[in-house]
Amino acid sequence: MPDAARPDTVAGFLDAQRFTREQVFAEPSPVPNAPGAYGWWFRSLPAAVDATGCEVRDDLTLLHVGISPTPPPASGKRPVSQDLHKRIRYHFGGARGNADGSSLRKSLGVLLAKELGLELRRIGSGKQITLAGGEAVLNQWMSDNTLVSWVVRPEPWVFEEELTTNLVLPLNLQGDTAFHQELKRLRRDAMVKAGKLRVLKEW
Repeated sequence: MPDAARPDTVAGFLDAQRFTREQVFAEPSPVPNAPGAYGWWFRSLPAAVDATGCEVRDDLTLLHVGISPTPPPASGKRPVSQDLHKRIRYHFGGARGNADGSSLRKSLGVLLAKELGLELRRIGSGKQITLAGGEAVLNQWMSDNTLVSWVVRPEPWVFEEELTTNLVLPLNLQGDTAFHQELKRLRRDAMVKAGKLRVLKEW
């Protein structure tokens, strides 16, 4: 979508400052303990990714957006306690962040499987499926190739719909392009394979 036709809120999101993994884990961290939306920008793209139409700024390509927290449960149960600080650091592999709790890491894991030697595996009791020892490998790849930006929003799930409507986001699973279908297939196949392999000890 041309910049002139894009809502100012989306344009502001695209122009937000971007930070490396090292900067995110600095003390004090620049990531606020607040609700909002975040975007993942890539220096290098996994070979299979179709980035046609994606936003590019300073030679970085936006492939994924997310929010924290998610909408309050319709059941009235207590909302999940999350914010930008917790969620972004988790995606980057902090606080034992892994592919089981991060859709972004799971997608990157299957897309980079051959290049980095990654594989989804059941660990511990067998209920959790992660990249096992490959999580550290993915941490380094993300440190070398990704940056993250964010904006604070009191109800980020409202803003998320605006972002996904106005932006091309290959790593957001809501899409229905040929690439999205292939990514979903790769994820399903990797999960099925993990279910057939022996359970590994906790990593």
